[in-house]
Amino acid sequence: MEISRWVWILAEVERPLLVVLLLVGLVIGIAVGSAYTRARRGWSDYQTIKKSVPGARRSAWLLIRAVATKAGVIALLLFGAVAYAAVGADDETAGPAPSPSATQSEPPHR
Repeated sequence: MEISRWVWILAEVERPLLVVLLLVGLVIGIAVGSAYTRARRGWSDYQTIKKSVPGARRSAWLLIRAVATKAGVIALLLFGAVAYAAVGADDETAGPAPSPSATQSEPPHR
């Protein structure tokens, strides 16, 4: 029974050291655990976003194509309007032009 008595005595002496080591281990364990949780969450978020990128890219190109088509139609309409305005009206469709008439002016007063 001599050995167990020495173990009990050493345990009584070393108890504060064991408590400190236990607390340090808990603090380190909590820090590592929270870092691991954040890293795992980041990885799962990354995988989710990575899978959604092709669909988002496809929809972005569809939107760009729609805007480019509308801009092209507007540019063609503007070009047509400018060309129509530059050609001017035909003489046949224009109304009768006023004819010059001789006006009699009064003689100047002296």
